[in-house]
Amino acid sequence: MKTGLRGAFFPFLLATATVSGCTTTSGGAAGTGGKPVAAGAGVYITALQGGLVSRNAGGAQLSKADMQRALEAEYRALEAAPGGQPVVWQGKGVGGSVVAAAPYQVGSQNCRQYSHTVTVEGRDTATRGAACRNADGAWAPLS
Repeated sequence: MKTGLRGAFFPFLLATATVSGCTTTSGGAAGTGGKPVAAGAGVYITALQGGLVSRNAGGAQLSKADMQRALEAEYRALEAAPGGQPVVWQGKGVGGSVVAAAPYQVGSQNCRQYSHTVTVEGRDTATRGAACRNADGAWAPLS
């Protein structure tokens, strides 16, 4: 009888240990208002090389924390948002919206065109660009 109990308990323990290693971000919604993405995504955000927001006139006025929110929104838009669905972020007195188009293929790479609108003091500035996913899974902007 002990062996049967242990046999039933082991798969449960294994499943619990496996699931406990999973990370969730903000409940799966694409436009989560600047909630942080999973910790491992930092490498992928760095690969965006400042993203579109760094080329946006409004981006020059962002604090470090707001820049991070903006880059996380770009990452979420490229990574998971359906084409045309805005990913919204909000900072202190500033905000923005990132909209990625439907993915397309260039050779073996998945690519997406996207736009990032930054709103500072009621003024919108928009920047457009594209990024492709590298073999390591990171999104790299196209020049």
